[in-house]
Parts: sequence; structure tokens; C-alpha cells
Amino acid sequence: QLQLVESGGGLVQPGGSLRLSCAASGFTLDYYAIGWFRQAPGKEREGVSCISSNGGKTTYADTVKGRFTISRDNAKNTVYLQMNSLKPEDTAVYYCAAGDGYSDYPTLMIFEYDIWGQGTQVTVSS
Repeated sequence: QLQLVESGGGLVQPGGSLRLSCAASGFTLDYYAIGWFRQAPGKEREGVSCISSNGGKTTYADTVKGRFTISRDNAKNTVYLQMNSLKPEDTAVYYCAAGDGYSDYPTLMIFEYDIWGQGTQVTVSS
């Protein structure tokens, strides 16, 4: 069974940091682009960041640029999202997703990704 599992979410104060992990099981991430998405209550799911299969291309939403960093360790079959300088508006459920159709030049379009994790809650609050 192809599965992605996110971890690392939690409650953090504004200005704090969290590192999310996305681990794959049942398949290897080597040939997949990975995207991180988030969905806040009452809002549509939005793209946060994505990384190409070889890690050579990364993309960030304007709202997180300069604060978040995406990386991958294919040997560990895991992708990470380092989130610094967190703001209350970053509060959301964060999802990772894998897609192999645009693995070299991924974007933050949801339709490019067909394997999704169950999400992890990130709450930024004092």
C-alpha cells in the first residue's frame, strides 16, 4: 500500500520553529516530486512548497518564502519542511503529497499530486 505519513506538527508560539517530516512506505520517493500543502478551517487547501525528485528545484509560496525550507533525504525516503518564524496565520493542517508526472519541474498545483498523507496539525498561538 502506497502511504505517506506526516509528523512533527504541534503547538508553537509565534516566532517559533517546527520541522515537519513526510515518510513514505510501500514505495520509494526517488522518482517523485513532493509537495507540502496546508488547509486552515474554512479555507481552501493551498500549496506551501514543493521539491523535485532529485532535490534540484524547489518552489515556495510567497507567504512562506524566506521562512520555510523544504529538503529531502531519498536514502531515508523522507521529505522535510523546516518552518521558522512561524506566524498565527500559518496555523493549519499540513499535508505532504507525491506526484511522478511532473517530478523534475513540479509546481504547487494540487492536480500534480496523487498520493496524499493524512495531515498533521500545526497551531501557532501564544
